[in-house]
Amino acid sequence: MKRLFWLCALAVALAACQRESPAPPSTTTPGAAPQTAPAAPDATVPATRLDDVSESTADYIIGISYQVSTARYPGLAAELKRYADNARAELIEAAKARAQPGGATSAPYDLSLTFTDVMETPSVVAVAADGSSYTGGAHGAPLIARFVWLPQTGRLLTSRELVPGADGWKVISDYVREQLHAALSQRVDADALPPEEREEVVKNASRMIDDGTQPDPADFALFEPMAAPDGRLAGLRFVFAPYQVGPYSDGTQTVEVPAEVLLPHIAPEFRTLFAAPALNSADASR
Repeated sequence: MKRLFWLCALAVALAACQRESPAPPSTTTPGAAPQTAPAAPDATVPATRLDDVSESTADYIIGISYQVSTARYPGLAAELKRYADNARAELIEAAKARAQPGGATSAPYDLSLTFTDVMETPSVVAVAADGSSYTGGAHGAPLIARFVWLPQTGRLLTSRELVPGADGWKVISDYVREQLHAALSQRVDADALPPEEREEVVKNASRMIDDGTQPDPADFALFEPMAAPDGRLAGLRFVFAPYQVGPYSDGTQTVEVPAEVLLPHIAPEFRTLFAAPALNSADASR
């Protein structure tokens, strides 16, 4: 009953959410390099309404909130709605199957999904989708997606396009693994486990890290841009859902990879999106 009460409250709250959030503050600073003017909305792409969703039946509860400002980017809005519609359809199908004779009987299935702005500049617009879908079991399945939109060309940027070479993914994989292993060691040290238990935990978690960060763009499909002072990108924050690089209890994990690591491996057409690495004193004196 507590779970049902909470889910109903969530549905009511989502229904009250604003349909559109104000545009985020500019990521540029005074004196920054001039940016290309924002692209005009593409009149050839039909506008997509992003209406919040609040549904409650005896079999399922759904709450979807669009806390984004995508009116200028109908193509991006269509991608967000497609992702949400697919998640909603899958949950409803699962609920229908449960309602059939012989199906499971338990608390209502539920879907909670929120879209939020990550960045908006003339060159890059990014949106995060976070939530979960519960169809039985101990906990819900995470719903995590990232959408990086290029307004000037009207398309999504994918990890495979961004870094086209295998050598680049080897460098990124090595860097990310190093950061994740270091974070794992810190967490285990904080738990003060007995030596044998610590060794087992580190062994299992390390295997998950290595398996989930193969030098393949598919393992790095979720990423979001990090803003530099001049409005370009200081690097990328790679996002790993629960179970990819650790147990469910570790939650979503992220690793920030700076532009200086990425730039040698970025496809030439996207290098201007990134801020040039700052020279250190030794380099500057040459």
